[in-house]
Amino acid sequence: MKPYNEQQSKKEQVEQMFDNIAPTYDKLNHIMSLNIDRMWRRRVVRIVRKLGAAKIMDVATGTADLAIAIAKRSDRTQILGIDLSDEMLAVAREKIQKQGFEERIMLEKGDAEQLDMVADGSIDAATVAFGVRNFENIERGLAEIHRTLREGGHLVVLEFSTPRNRVVRWFYSQYSDRLIPRIGAMISKDKEAYSYLPESVKEFPSPERFMEILRGVGFRSVSRRSQSFGIAQIYIAEK
Repeated sequence: MKPYNEQQSKKEQVEQMFDNIAPTYDKLNHIMSLNIDRMWRRRVVRIVRKLGAAKIMDVATGTADLAIAIAKRSDRTQILGIDLSDEMLAVAREKIQKQGFEERIMLEKGDAEQLDMVADGSIDAATVAFGVRNFENIERGLAEIHRTLREGGHLVVLEFSTPRNRVVRWFYSQYSDRLIPRIGAMISKDKEAYSYLPESVKEFPSPERFMEILRGVGFRSVSRRSQSFGIAQIYIAEK
């Protein structure tokens, strides 16, 4: 992944990329996913709600779509949203204020691999929606999330994957490789950012390998639920 300055780390590139596309990020996401991303998030919210978590950490919160969706479905949750991008957090703060969730959703600029602001074992559940593939070091980021969870706490990850079915995979690759960069360039004026999306999905570990990584950093009872013919996966893991 080298969408910008080749001298930058992946972390720096991701931060710059999301700063650049923050104003149009929500609009583009919903257009390009045909709003299917909303359905996937609703499923994550249902899972988190069933866990009965009171203290939730949303890592790579972006514009806080998932954090807001969780807050809407439960009156007693306190949510900490963490993201690298100042501009994405600025959009998130505006959305949170408009919807009256300032007292229940707190935002911090931070790095998934160094969650120094979060104490050991202080979180009931952690979520990451479309963010793990942006971690510079996946193992380190997941291990740090594991540290913050209480015993019996859960991690729920929503992430893109490559469909197994050859026909679905072909159609999906045509759409993601050809159309997404063009649509992204027209609306956000940043073609490189939306060329990164399909590249990052291809580079992300297979569902089986990702589940192995979760187990390797200490999670147990790891499971997954395939979404929309394998275009995305919801992973659930317990500490």
